[in-house]
Formats: sequence, structure tokens, C-alpha cells
Amino acid sequence: MAVKAIVIFGAGDIAELADFYFREDAGRSVAGFTVDAAYRSADTFLGRPLVPFEELAVRFPPAEFDLFVALAYTGLNKLRRERVDAAVDKGYSIAHYVSSRATKFSTFMAAENQFILEDNTIQPFARIGRNVTLWSGNHIGHHSNIADDSFIASHVVVSGGVSIGPRCFVGVNVTIRDHVKIGADCVIGAGALVLSDIADGSVLSPGGTEISKVPSHRLRRI
Repeated sequence: MAVKAIVIFGAGDIAELADFYFREDAGRSVAGFTVDAAYRSADTFLGRPLVPFEELAVRFPPAEFDLFVALAYTGLNKLRRERVDAAVDKGYSIAHYVSSRATKFSTFMAAENQFILEDNTIQPFARIGRNVTLWSGNHIGHHSNIADDSFIASHVVVSGGVSIGPRCFVGVNVTIRDHVKIGADCVIGAGALVLSDIADGSVLSPGGTEISKVPSHRLRRI
């Protein structure tokens, strides 16, 4: 059975990245793009048709095309989930992308609308849910679980046995100790060190590094 071409929902940077990864790494053909009609500002994107989502099934019938939703973590990933569900309601099968440069094992199971980039290490018995984005360079420890609709930024360490609830955002360089449980709808800011369980809806916001009052031209040893 021939592999169907893909239509990507989105017309921004993440859609451009998804187009690149699907074509260059996964060997999939991307036939066009779609957005909600209210956000469509052109007829094409990257030289291919940009179709109103409301008219998508006419131009790109679900029997002939798969769909991938290339959106970020807007509304704690809820917008991305809403568009996945809307595409399923229209009859589309939902594609996923798992980089050939990610390390994974036989226990790994790909799921709809996963976007897993290069240099992710997913240890045995880890589970990654539907509609989860793993940006590049993360460590996902053994027996950990990342629930549906979450977004994990780059260079995050998820230690063994960790549970991350649905609709979470985990920022760059976060470290989560083994067996910690992260509730649903949590936001963990860049550089956080998480050593104990956190409840649903928690926000961890580590402070940024303070800018020195000494200007760079006064530093003698650099």
C-alpha cells in the first residue's frame, strides 16, 4: 500500500520545520498546508497550496492524504489537540514524525501527531503519549511516562520513573528527579530543578541570571 502524502496544519516556523523533517528525513511528500480561514493571509506557503481548513477535505480528501498539526504549545497545547481532533472528525489519519537520529528501543510506540526531533534518547519502557512534542536533545528515562498533549523543550532530563501529566510545558534545561510526579496543565520554566511532586496547574518559574552592573569593557581577564 502506497504511503499517503501529508498536509500540514500551520503556516509558521514549526510548519516549515515539519515540512523539512518529513521530506528530508522521513521521505514523506508534503502536498500542501492548511490553516483556519480567519488566519489565512496567502494562497501558498513554501510554494505549495495553503488551503482554508474549512475547505480542506475538498482540495485534499482524507482518503488520499494524511494530516499533521504543526503548532506549538499555545493554550497549554490545547489548540494543537483541538486541531488534531477536528482533523480526525473530518476523517483524516494523523501522521507522526520521529527522527531517525533519535535513540529509541523496541518498547517505544509512536503515536499520532508526535513530533520527536533529533538527539532525543528515549530509554526502554518509557511511554510518550499522543500529540507530544520532544524538541531536540532530551533524555527520557526508563519507565517514565509523558502524557498526551505535552511539549518538552530542548535538553530536558526526565529521570527514570517520572510521570508528566497531560497538557504540560517543560522548558529548556529542566531537570526532573527520578519518580517525581508532575500534575496536569503544569508549566515548568527554563532551568528548573524539580525534586518533588507538583500538583495540577503548578507554575515553576526560576529567576534569570542577574546582569552584572560592571560593563564588559571593564573586565580585565576576558
